[in-house]
This record gives sequence, C-alpha cells and structure tokens, in this order.
Amino acid sequence: MADYEVADINLAERGQKKIDWAWQYMPSMQFLYNKYRAEQPFKGAVIAACLHLEAKTANLLITLTKLGARVAACGSNPLSTQDDICAALAKNGVHVYSRRGMSTDEYFANVNKVLDYKPNVIIDDGADVVATVHSQRQELIPEIHGASEETTSGVKRLKAMANQAVLKFPVLDVNDALSKYLFDNRYGTGQSVWDGFIRTTNMIVAGKTVVIAGYGWCGRGAAMRAAGFGAHVVVTEVDPHKACEALMDGFRVMSMEKAAAIGDIFLTFTGNIHVIRREHFMRMKNGVVLGNAGHFDVEISKPDLSALSDHVEHLRDNIDTYVMKDGRRINLLGEGRLTNLACADGHPIEIMDLSFSLQLESALHVYTHQLEPGLYPVPHETDRAVMESKLSALGIEIDTMTNEQVEYMRSWQE
Repeated sequence: MADYEVADINLAERGQKKIDWAWQYMPSMQFLYNKYRAEQPFKGAVIAACLHLEAKTANLLITLTKLGARVAACGSNPLSTQDDICAALAKNGVHVYSRRGMSTDEYFANVNKVLDYKPNVIIDDGADVVATVHSQRQELIPEIHGASEETTSGVKRLKAMANQAVLKFPVLDVNDALSKYLFDNRYGTGQSVWDGFIRTTNMIVAGKTVVIAGYGWCGRGAAMRAAGFGAHVVVTEVDPHKACEALMDGFRVMSMEKAAAIGDIFLTFTGNIHVIRREHFMRMKNGVVLGNAGHFDVEISKPDLSALSDHVEHLRDNIDTYVMKDGRRINLLGEGRLTNLACADGHPIEIMDLSFSLQLESALHVYTHQLEPGLYPVPHETDRAVMESKLSALGIEIDTMTNEQVEYMRSWQE
C-alpha cells in the first residue's frame, strides 16, 4: 500500500502555508508540544485519525508525529477535506488517505486503509472508525488501547454501543469536556456556520427570519450570533427544557411545521434524521436557504427535496437550488453536509486549539492507561489543565483559593 493517497502532492507548499498560519494562533498546542517533545510519549504508538482535514487538524496530526507517533489519517467528510492540506500532511510524514469530493465508497475504503496500519489509538470524529473496527475489523481490537471522540453525533453512537455492551475498548468523550463544548460547540459553531453561510451566499442576515433547529450548545451559539447580526430568531425543539431556555433567551419557539412558513434561513443542529422534510418543504417560501451543522447529511431530507423538485440548478459553488414543481426555489448549502466545513474552513483557529489540545491529551491518556471497555469522560484535571494553559498563553491570571478557603469549601459546618 502507498504511504499516502492524495489528490495532488504538488499542492503541498500551499497547504503548508495554511498550516503555518494556524500554528501561530494555537498556544495550547504549542505548550503541549514543548511540554512533551523531550519525553516523546507516543514513541511506538500507531494512531489512526478520522478528522476534518484542514489546517488546524493538520497541526494536531503533525504534532503527534513529532511526539513519536506513526499517524495514519483520513478525512471525516468529503467536502471538508482540503487537498492542499492533505498534500502538506503527506510531506510531513502523515500517512493520509483522502481527497475533497470522495464518494461514500472511497470514504470507507480510506477508513480501512488507515486501519491497515493496525492502530493502538483512534482519534475519531463521528465514530465511523470505531464502528468500522467493531463491525468489520475486529481482529484489530486486542491491540487498540483506546480512542477519543470529538463530536456530539459520534458520542451519541458510542453511548448506544456502550448501552448495548458491544463497545470493546475504552473511549474518551472529548465532546462533553468543558473545554470543548462550552467553546467549540457554542462559540466555534456559532461563528463558523455563519462564516460558511455568508461566504457561500453573499447574502445579508439582518432582518431575516432564521430558524434554528435544536437548541443544544451548537444551536445556542448559532442563535446568539444570528441575533447579533440583527436576525429574527425562531427555535424549534423536542426537549421542553431547552425550548423554555430558548424562550427565556429571547427567541421565539414553535414547531417546525409553523416555522417552515415564515423562515428565510434554516439551520439544523440536532444530530437526528429528517428534521426538515417533505411537509416542511411544501410550506416554505420561495428562495429560502437551508444549511446543516450536524455531523451527517441526514437532517435535511434530500430524498424528499428531490422528489418534490422539477430540477436542480447550480448558480453558485456549494449551493444546490431545487426548483419545485410549483416554481418555488429552495437552496441547499454544501449538499446538506456540515455548512461550516463544506462551505468554509471550520471553527476559528483559537477554538480548535482547545479542542485539539484535549484530543492530544486524551490520546495520551488512553495510550498510557489500562482502562476497561466503555465510554469515559475526559479526566477533570486534564480538562482544567488545558484551559489553564490557554489562559496563561493569553496572559490572563485568575485567583487561587487560600488554604482557609479550601478547608471552608470542604466543611459542612459554618
């Protein structure tokens, strides 16, 4: 097998410039590299990574190689893979197998090529590698120390595996670490999804009615940013507590059936299937724009859109315009895949600095600790240390409790 398979190795110089730009603004990753480089803690480790292959991710993968690991990587989404980044990764010694626009068959073939390296550690985004090991490559399980998972959608799958007692090695739930979801999900998605929308459509958000499907941390962030742009924000939810929270945050709350008739922009953040479907498309206004920020391209029902449309037009990159049989036009961003990555560069650099610092520490934890199979939280001390390093790099000091205060907090008596 070739050491890598990329679209064009000659794009490496351009990709390296993107990687170098991002590295300047990743102080937590720089801190970890400097902390561990003499120790080489990953020496002898083989790491399989399935992630969005862009500049911030590249810095994680390159850092892992510099800390002693042999790294094999594939892209976790066909439209988030950047070919120049893949070429640069190959030049930096990462065994990368991906290209932008790969088919579903190519995607899973690349997952298996990465698994052919017989990894000790898996870094996953969506749990496809972990699921593939359990369904197709069980011979690899004895050598796998553990894995880490980046996304809400992936953790949902892993919880199902753990609940069914089929998860055969330990996995750290990076998504639910405080340093991840409070920042990556809220501020990262909140900014990057609008970055993708604005880059792709060149449209204004102010004055429009924006429908946010799902008020988890990602939906919260996108709703907050939409309000900041001057949009009228509507939230749809299935959880009564989250619905009430959205209401008290100042947003209108209603069913998707009602929202479908008034929305101008629809964004999905649920991790579920067919959140926007046939009956909703039939009620939508002419010219609406639909985008998804969930991991899989199933939240907006493309089969229903195709069935209702007369034909599809392509007037701008990353926009499929479905012309309905009644003449209405419904615009879908990035084939219904992650708008922030298919149509832009993903989360801001400083946000992914936190998330990838957690991924590095989580990979090191599962490699150096013997854990029973199951889904585990990131250790509190690791989560806290990542955030402390970030604040330190920014020159921000926080208070430390005195011994008296520590003792007081431990006591139940006044």
